[in-house]
Amino acid sequence: MEQRVVLVVDDDKEIRDAIEIYLKQEGISVLKAKDGMEALETLESNQVHLIILDIMMPKLDGITATFKIREHRNLPILILSAKSEDSDKILGLHVGADDYLTKPFNPMELVARVKSQLRRYVTFGSYEGAKKTIDLRGLALNREGKEVTVSGEPVRLTPIEYKIVELLMTNAGRVFSIQEIYERVWKEPGYNAENTVAVHVRKIREKIEIDPKNPRYLKVVWGIGYKMEK
Repeated sequence: MEQRVVLVVDDDKEIRDAIEIYLKQEGISVLKAKDGMEALETLESNQVHLIILDIMMPKLDGITATFKIREHRNLPILILSAKSEDSDKILGLHVGADDYLTKPFNPMELVARVKSQLRRYVTFGSYEGAKKTIDLRGLALNREGKEVTVSGEPVRLTPIEYKIVELLMTNAGRVFSIQEIYERVWKEPGYNAENTVAVHVRKIREKIEIDPKNPRYLKVVWGIGYKMEK
């Protein structure tokens, strides 16, 4: 099996080196960068399966770097920051991050989250026995190509966004609670998952809906959760 490669981006050398030790013990290859600019340069010349990205860095901060990465790539991004305020977490998720971990972090939790994100990235969209193509009034999902299109035009989704769309389209008409969406997509207990799911749903709507404020496809069922309209 191809070895997985994680890019660790942090201006603190001790943190970069510590994360490298934890991940290498799990058989994961590690590349390192000290700021967002160096991270973008590393991505241009290396195959990377996941990025661990600090928020507060010189030259190019993690939020801006995430935004630039998302213009061309859909690999998982785990935001790592000393900040614990919800606003920073939401901002990171809003621009395209898939997960968030606050410093100081538990090494075992970091490794578990990295491995979970890598599994989803490598295998996302692989429900057994599922239809290869799903079409809902012009919104189409191709499971083999891991592609979503609207009226034939491709839509660029992050791995987490794709998983949410796939879950809802595969079960069109069924209402999923926020907790269930989180647990099915993130494979973790869905405690206090409202903001995380809401941010991803908003980003999905911006990409698949003509009018995100009056969605045609991804509907909210107030007090319950979300569904994909048949």
